[in-house]
Amino acid sequence: MTHAVIIGGGIAGAVTAVALRKAGIGSTVYEAYPTPADDVGAFLTLGVNGMDALAAVGLDGAVAAAGEPARRIEVYDADGAKVGEGPLTGADSHDLVPRTFLRSALYRVLLDEAERRGVRVERGRRLVDATTSDGQVHAVFADGSHAHGDLLVGADGVWSVTRGLLDPDAPAPRYTGQHIVYGFSTAAPVAVPADTYRMVRGRRAFFGVIGGPRGGLWWFARVPAPELTKAELADMTTHWWQDRLVAVFGDDGGPAVEVVAATDRIVGHNDYDIATVPLWHRGRMTIAGDAAHAASPSAGQGASMAVEDSVVLAKCLRDVPGVGRAFATYEALRRPRVERLVEAAAALSSRKPQQQPPKRSQSDRDWIRDHHIDWDSPVEPD
Repeated sequence: MTHAVIIGGGIAGAVTAVALRKAGIGSTVYEAYPTPADDVGAFLTLGVNGMDALAAVGLDGAVAAAGEPARRIEVYDADGAKVGEGPLTGADSHDLVPRTFLRSALYRVLLDEAERRGVRVERGRRLVDATTSDGQVHAVFADGSHAHGDLLVGADGVWSVTRGLLDPDAPAPRYTGQHIVYGFSTAAPVAVPADTYRMVRGRRAFFGVIGGPRGGLWWFARVPAPELTKAELADMTTHWWQDRLVAVFGDDGGPAVEVVAATDRIVGHNDYDIATVPLWHRGRMTIAGDAAHAASPSAGQGASMAVEDSVVLAKCLRDVPGVGRAFATYEALRRPRVERLVEAAAALSSRKPQQQPPKRSQSDRDWIRDHHIDWDSPVEPD
């Protein structure tokens, strides 16, 4: 194996390219968008486990510099009373801390790092078909161009084309029953520590806010509601979302109404997950990140799981003879963990805002954030 075709220039695609290069395998990243989509996804958090996985391939320093630390969480009820607090890391002395990023900023730094390390990135290349012959994968793009490689990694997100090419009967993304809404307020009407998430269990919806750069506030809302069509979403302006959220949070204590009203740009979308994907690989093609397992953002782990996938996949291709066997080992190592995460995130999404969360032991929380990938340890074939 000397060269991989990577479909998608998001988190999984960029990290896979860097990890494969560290494993001695070249790649080209093919990204569908001709230019960065700065408003896509608004912001996200990389957990301790995600930062740890980035450290395995030397990306942690550049990525950390592009984000803001998130060390603690505070939980409030609908009347504005604090009902819980604690560290996001499991211990205040943890060497790594989660980081919050503009999604576009994280994409940019990862692709920049990939290119700096010799990875070629081609934009405006949307995959429409891929076949295997003579020990090579042949990819076809919407503009009529082609690409060839020893293997193909579909890191093309929840609406993955690659997943459908692997298995035409693959499950479609499942609407979780809620809208996810994001905003950034530059004129912060309330003071929130820059490293602390304040979560409000409102009467009708969840709201979370954290101090951002330049004294602003990042915030999100999870609002139970019917699924919107693409046309409806395209028509949803910032003012529409403001009116909607002010009505949703109007009876609650806490900062939601003030923060939403002070926000100049709001992005909202339907929330989808994929409980399980029966087929992760076929021949010389496989999938990673949201293409293989999409979790609701309620667990805050989608980006971290994508990073873990990328590093484990590269290790398997480095250590396990044969592409098919390497892919099977990658799936065996990753599937139990990511499907457990999807299930946990779905349970959080389905809980009503006023419903008390179940009691959890320390081990219930640690299995996610204390996961460690040792780059130097060899992978045993499945």
